[in-house]
Parts: sequence; structure tokens; C-alpha cells
Amino acid sequence: MSIFRVILSIICPPLAVIDKGCGSIIIVFLLWLCGWVPGVIAALVILNNPKN
Repeated sequence: MSIFRVILSIICPPLAVIDKGCGSIIIVFLLWLCGWVPGVIAALVILNNPKN
């Protein structure tokens, strides 16, 4: 996980997970609409997943 991705996930979480697939983008976007903090947390969890 690069520092650029971390900063991008804090500013705009859906853009940080753009290459992780459509499902991840939709989940992060919906959480981001519900509130900024849930979107950031979801983006960081998805980016920190070692399987991808």
C-alpha cells in the first residue's frame, strides 16, 4: 500500500479502490455517501488486503 493510495483514500475513497473491481468501488462509494469515515475505513481495509 503506497502513501499515495493512503492519501487518496482519505481525500476520495472510491478513487483509491478504482482498480480493485466494480464491487469494491460500489461498496466504498455507498459507505462514503453514508459518511466520510466509513468510506475511508472501507477503502483502507480493501487496500490493506494482502490477497489482492
